[in-house]
Amino acid sequence: MLKFYYNTGPNPAKVALFLEEAGLDYEVVPVDARTGGQHTPEFRAINPNGKLPAILDDDVRIFDSSAILLYLGRKTGKFYVPPENAAHAEMLSWMLFVASGIGPYSGQASHFLRDAPEPKDYALNRYTFEAERHWIIVEDQLAKGRYMLGETYSIVDMSLWGWGRFVQYLAGAEAWNDRFPNLKRLIEEIDARPAAARAKALAQKFQFKQEMDEDARRHLFPQNQRLTQP
Repeated sequence: MLKFYYNTGPNPAKVALFLEEAGLDYEVVPVDARTGGQHTPEFRAINPNGKLPAILDDDVRIFDSSAILLYLGRKTGKFYVPPENAAHAEMLSWMLFVASGIGPYSGQASHFLRDAPEPKDYALNRYTFEAERHWIIVEDQLAKGRYMLGETYSIVDMSLWGWGRFVQYLAGAEAWNDRFPNLKRLIEEIDARPAAARAKALAQKFQFKQEMDEDARRHLFPQNQRLTQP
């Protein structure tokens, strides 16, 4: 059975959504990042980068949420545009846009909004600007059709869903309604799907550490240890 290495972050959420949408059998392996589960030798053998999510499909390991969605989409043929279709290139372009832009900039914006010590004005300005710029591109694309690939619900929409609810937090509720109405429409439509409800319910099935104490910061932000070294 497929093993799904999971925590409650935006990237595992995308994979959980696909697994539920596709009706695949899978075993959840919870990995608590705030207690350092991502740094164990056992998990690093699955993902040497020490990030969630990852999957084991028999003897095949796949890490990075975009790689996982592309792999599962191609394997199952669900929510995936095959290579013989001209829209395949469009799908790949948007998937890599999410992987290289949406995720990293949204993640860094979140970090500097919530967790980074002062001074952080320059970094906060850069990452919030770039995150919003990328989301505006998504908003413009969604103005052209119901989904990112027109009228077809695909792994691109699932990939966006993981981070999509972050925009309300980043830009504020008023901007969510006024500046990103098409993105809001997409996220709300996906949220209403039964598979999304099941994917979100996974967070309630496992007990993850909630406190952001010094031990959690040490596991999540190991780079900070360099600041305390002589």
